[in-house]
Amino acid sequence: MGGGARAPDGLRYPAPSAMPKMKTHSGAKKRFKLTAKGKVRGRHAYSSHILEKKSPKRKRAFRKPREISPHDTPRIKKMLGAGK
Repeated sequence: MGGGARAPDGLRYPAPSAMPKMKTHSGAKKRFKLTAKGKVRGRHAYSSHILEKKSPKRKRAFRKPREISPHDTPRIKKMLGAGK
């Protein structure tokens, strides 16, 4: 009458693991890189449109990746799976 496969300890289901694994945010991994020292680098803001009024010197500087603000860094590192 109504049996099911039981583990040797008598429980019906396996014990839950400590926590599920965190998945890397696929959007963040395409947009940000971590440096060897743990800083976060990303694309420069204001670099995609309305470029006519911006000087060539300023537009050249936009090409280089930029360090992300310390305020945003913990959130991005969490999305990348790098802890704090």
